[in-house]
Amino acid sequence: MQKILVVEDDTHINAMICDLLVHNGYTATAAYSGTEALLLLSQACFSLVLLDLMLPGKTGEEVLRELRATHNIPIIVLTAKSDKETTVKLLHMGADDYLAKPFDNNELLARVAVRLRRFAAEYTADVSSGLKFKDMTLDLDGHDAYIGGKKLGLSKREFEILRLMFPNPQKVFTKDNLYESVWGGEFFGDDNTVNVHISRLRSKLNLANPNTEYIQTVWGMGFKMKE
Repeated sequence: MQKILVVEDDTHINAMICDLLVHNGYTATAAYSGTEALLLLSQACFSLVLLDLMLPGKTGEEVLRELRATHNIPIIVLTAKSDKETTVKLLHMGADDYLAKPFDNNELLARVAVRLRRFAAEYTADVSSGLKFKDMTLDLDGHDAYIGGKKLGLSKREFEILRLMFPNPQKVFTKDNLYESVWGGEFFGDDNTVNVHISRLRSKLNLANPNTEYIQTVWGMGFKMKE
């Protein structure tokens, strides 16, 4: 089920949008400030963001700018301003679409569906030629990865770690997630296996391209792809 983050400080409007989404088959999470939105986005993976501009804490424009610098998630801006200058500015800042308030519920649902469908199509296109992240390509048939045409020479576990993380670059994977998915066993919290393999994987990535960081440590949580 696709998960949508609704960033709107008006509690009534936020609840209305969340109810509308849930009744139409989505999972909805509410955020009431720009700061809360960025925190939630750092902790969980979402399929799309509905973003109001007039927010306490960080403004919608600030959230849009910070989010677009680190995520490729679809963003639909909800704005009371419908003049051409504002909408052009939002699109240049990285918004995928915008909807002027007050909006029609059916139009909101239609725009959400279109953006999710287009994002899925773009992702499928990447998968058809091997998964891509920055300048790295994951070769699903050869069980290896390439950076700038250079083969990394991954071990089976290193390849499986990347294959797990590639489709979800925004998601933080805990050691439990990685161990249970890659090794197929229960993680007991004191095994250094995951750290060792992540370290070796980072060394190979750094050797191929020392100017780019691919895997980020999220302290106290786990690892994610560095966007």
